[in-house]
This record gives sequence, structure tokens and C-alpha cells, in this order.
Amino acid sequence: MRFTNISQLSNKNYDVIIVGLGAVGAAALYQFSKRGVSVLGIDQFDPPHNFGSSHGETRITRLAVGEGKDYVALAMRSHQIWKEIESLSCKKLYFQTGGILMDSGISPWEKHGTKSFLDRTIAFAKEFGIAHNVINAEDTITRFPQIRLESSGKTYAEEATGYLLPELCIATQLELALGLGADVLVNTKVLGLENIENGTKLLLEDTSLLAKKVVLTAGGWIKDFLPKEESRKFKICRQVLHWLEIESLHDLWKNSPVFMWGIGAQPEDFIYGFPSLDGRSVKMATESFLETDHPDLINREVGEQEKGEFMKNKVAGRFQGLSGRILKSSVCFYTVTEDGRFVIRPLQNHPAVLMVSACSGHGFKHSAALGEFLAQEVCAEVKTVELEID
Repeated sequence: MRFTNISQLSNKNYDVIIVGLGAVGAAALYQFSKRGVSVLGIDQFDPPHNFGSSHGETRITRLAVGEGKDYVALAMRSHQIWKEIESLSCKKLYFQTGGILMDSGISPWEKHGTKSFLDRTIAFAKEFGIAHNVINAEDTITRFPQIRLESSGKTYAEEATGYLLPELCIATQLELALGLGADVLVNTKVLGLENIENGTKLLLEDTSLLAKKVVLTAGGWIKDFLPKEESRKFKICRQVLHWLEIESLHDLWKNSPVFMWGIGAQPEDFIYGFPSLDGRSVKMATESFLETDHPDLINREVGEQEKGEFMKNKVAGRFQGLSGRILKSSVCFYTVTEDGRFVIRPLQNHPAVLMVSACSGHGFKHSAALGEFLAQEVCAEVKTVELEID
């Protein structure tokens, strides 16, 4: 059952408490419950919800990830786990559409300090034997006429790329965890952490809970648990998702690959999108790295001027078959570090607390394997995939 009354948890101690049940937290709860660990998941909202970084209908998943070679094995393992979860739950979570990563070629798109994100992705695909093709702009337009890549452009096409349904992924892992004996407490905020002998006390509004280990997967709310100086290293960056109306070429958009397109040299010179899920619109977005002080302060509204600038600066002249009208928009956010790396380490001054944030905008595709890694780390098991812990 899902606990909504804190009194039901009185006098209960846990081996592990997970704080935050987004992509990574839900995955970790499922993985700990598989091991028979006494585990509780807590969230200040009721997941899956629309306040964090794991909503908006679809999330890209791919294998050759230019963010870092060490993340490739994590992405591969996540694909295996998604298939396992689909088999157990009889729910379809991962849709393999194929995917294309394009670079306009005039000024190679850079991200996380790379000279060319496209070339780095291609190099990783070759090193790991990931099925792919590299095609020129003319062939790209022939295969995908809804996309108008510049003649100077180049495209990396990967067969295993596709999309995940983030809300369903989270809900399914929570359901599986509950079925395996995990407890879940929603609409409950953790106000503080105190070290105790052999563990940690979690301070809630009306009571406290005890755990031998705490896994802190609070996303942007990690800032609430960090000293001010360290908190500044975690940037909260508002992101906007748009659903653009299809006017023509419906079959092309419905059967489109997931696409990512570096249109200039800077990290913000980027647009990505998904095949039509509703038959009426295509979801597209860019990336923004403007900082907001805290997740609670994010502007959740998307104005007409903002929509117009997106259409003018990112969409115009690059796609065919769209009416130019945005049917709806949604806001989420990234929690970003300077180098774009995941942060996994003990929380400062809390040796029994493992913090897992930020994921810097590329975490969902890795979340299933990251949840497994956390369970293996805490349970002192041999790792399926090795990751660095500070």
C-alpha cells in the first residue's frame, strides 16, 4: 500500500531511506526492494509529478552518449533493465525509433567542453561497437525530408536510440517496489538530517525517522541539504518543452526518429525533438543554462513572447510540415554542475548519507542502471557498471 499517514510509520527503523522519488530515486527504490532491504521512499510531492526534472511525456535514450565514455556502459545497462521492467510489469516503457544527432557543420556544436559533440559520439560508438551510420546532409534530407539540415551538416544515426515514457517509468518502478515490500511516503518534506549512532535521523514536520543509510536523490532540492558555498555549484536551469502543431507530412512526423541538432557552437545552440505521439504535434525543445536560485522559484508559465522567440530562433527554416502554432508548453529544469558530470558522493558531514545529484540534464536515460549502482554500492555488491564516487 502507499502510505499517506505518517502515523503508520511510527517506531519503524529502516535499512535505507531514499529521499526524492524522481527518475533515480524510483529506480533505486525498486533495486533496493529487489534485494529484500527494508527500504522507505519519501517525496515532498506525489510522484510522478510535474515539479522536477522527470516529466513531459518523453525522454531520449541512446547508447553512444557524448557526455562521457564512462556513461556508455551505464546507458547500455539501463536498456537491459528497462526490458526487464517491461517484462515484469507488462507495460511498454521504451520505444526504439532510431535516432539522429546532427551538426550543422559551420561551427561544431560544443557541450561540456568537447570540441565536437558529434565527433565524440561517433568515436564512442566505434569504440563500443554500437550499430550506427554517419551520413551527409543530402542523404539526411532524402531519408528525413521533414528536416532541412544545412549542406555543410553531418548526421550520426543510431539504431538503438528512442524514447522513454518518464512518468510511466517512475510509476512502474514504484509499483514494483511496493509489491516487493518497500514503503512509500508522499507529500512529505524532509526538513533536516542528523547523525546518530549507526545511522541518520530524518526530521519531518511532525516526527522523525531512522535509517542506517540514506540515499539523497532530491534533484534540485539537493541545495536544501548543502552548505551555501557548495550549494552555489549546483545550477538550477529552467527548461521549456513545446508541442508544435503538424500541418502536413503527418506520416513522416509520426514515424520520425528522435532527433538532436547542434545548430551552432554554443551549448544553447541546440534543438531536439520526438516523433508525434498524439498524431497532431511534435514535441521539441532547446536547452537553456540561465540560472534560477532554487527549484521553488522557477517560473512555471510560458509566455507568448517566449514561444515566439523559440519558433523564430530555433524552428524557422529548419523543418517542414509544421503550422507554426504551438499547441502547449511545459516547464521542467536541469540541475547542472560546471563539468556536466553526475555527482555521487557522501554528503558533507553526514557519512551515512549518499548524495546523488546533479545529473546535469542527461540523467533519465541512465537512471535505471544508476538505481542499480546505488543499491550495489550500499549493499556492498560487485558492480555491474563501475562509476566514480568522490
